[in-house]
Amino acid sequence: MATPELPAGGPEMTGPPPTPPEETAEELDFEIAFYEGILEQLPDSVDLLMALGNDYTQRGLFEKGLAVDQRLCQLRARDPIVHYNLACSYSLLGRIDEALQALEQAIAYGYSDFRYVQHDPDLENLRRDPRYASLLEGALRGKPAS
Repeated sequence: MATPELPAGGPEMTGPPPTPPEETAEELDFEIAFYEGILEQLPDSVDLLMALGNDYTQRGLFEKGLAVDQRLCQLRARDPIVHYNLACSYSLLGRIDEALQALEQAIAYGYSDFRYVQHDPDLENLRRDPRYASLLEGALRGKPAS
């Protein structure tokens, strides 16, 4: 099944979304150590966990990123961005069933940036699964996937 195209009328996008400049491994390692130190004092800081999870993922520490995303789901159970990031972590780890479920939950909670979903490199593994196209098609039609 082909991935559905988005309806006309929205802002045009000719390729993947722009990405911020890459941080060096040294910079990421410094930030990770810094965030981990603060996290000991503020274990429920959502902003801190979001930044740490992002750095883990950029550094290729996908299991650690997944653990952060799972913790964020406990703290913000109905946050669509948190569930979207969880889907990304599962996809990066090749855990496609869980990635699909997390993305479906993100959409159910209101995630709607489908242009980004179609180009996010973190979801590349998930997009290879035919269920992804069905989920996206249903979301674009405003229906839950079956």
